[in-house]
Amino acid sequence: MEFIKKLRPFDIVIIMLIVVGLVVFGITKAGKHVTSSQQIVADTKVDIEVYFRGVVITSQDSPFKEGEETFITIRNVPYTKLKIKNAKYERKKVIVPSANSKYQIVEDVTSPFNYDFLVTVEDSAKITKDGAVVGGNKIKIGLPVTLEGKAYKLNGVVSNITLSNTSEGENSNNEIDAEVNKNQDVH
Repeated sequence: MEFIKKLRPFDIVIIMLIVVGLVVFGITKAGKHVTSSQQIVADTKVDIEVYFRGVVITSQDSPFKEGEETFITIRNVPYTKLKIKNAKYERKKVIVPSANSKYQIVEDVTSPFNYDFLVTVEDSAKITKDGAVVGGNKIKIGLPVTLEGKAYKLNGVVSNITLSNTSEGENSNNEIDAEVNKNQDVH
């Protein structure tokens, strides 16, 4: 009791912080709390599909070429150059009524230079319980990204994330694929 009376309030605060630190360390080591290194399920390559709506291009050629590199910016933070695996595009479409009370989907002749693009890029990712993490960012459907090349800088959104099937020597793992798509409501 004599020892406790000699302690100053500062000493008591230091002792309490040490006790709290020891308790947190004990809980973490016992497995009750998961640290970030324990959350990673796998390291693998993923295909990230980026959708661009209403891009105005007067050229007949797509600015995205398969096999070329494009620089990606995620959430307005520059990331790295990635290889374009696939690039699809088509003219803007509209729905028009037809004579038999049904609707037809036709090209919009009022906007002859409007195109929608779907570009697939490949990158290495860490698969966690929350999905794929690329460059420190969780990649999920709806995430705004920018792709930039020599002749373009376009803003789009992530529309799909899947395991890459071009990784040499890797088999498609359904369990990892399920983790990538679990929180995206993709089936």
